[in-house]
Amino acid sequence: MLNHALESATVTKIAAAVSAANTAAASFWTAVPVSEGIVLLVLSIGVITGTLDLTFTTNTAGSDSGATAVTPIGGAIAQITTSLDDAVYVAAFPATALRGYVKVVGTVVTGPALISYTMITQPKYAT
Repeated sequence: MLNHALESATVTKIAAAVSAANTAAASFWTAVPVSEGIVLLVLSIGVITGTLDLTFTTNTAGSDSGATAVTPIGGAIAQITTSLDDAVYVAAFPATALRGYVKVVGTVVTGPALISYTMITQPKYAT
């Protein structure tokens, strides 16, 4: 069962490695495929010069209008500072909590922040 789950997992690049100088450059919407179980957002953070706050919103369309905040299983990710940079963080969500789209909101204070975001999902109808 586990091997089948891994074989059918879908990996989606949300943001390639980018040096984000501000929140707009560190925030991205992406469509969530019809999934079951847990959706993982893997957040790779390189060197930052200030702080980075990661929060998440969900919506039925990739738009901020009508979006609602969603909290990862286990709680919010603590503020990332220069002493906590160059690390990988994982935010896990029940697939049922995401309404079709998810946005990683990277609030950059005194940028830039080197970031990369990836989503891993389990298709609802795996073959």
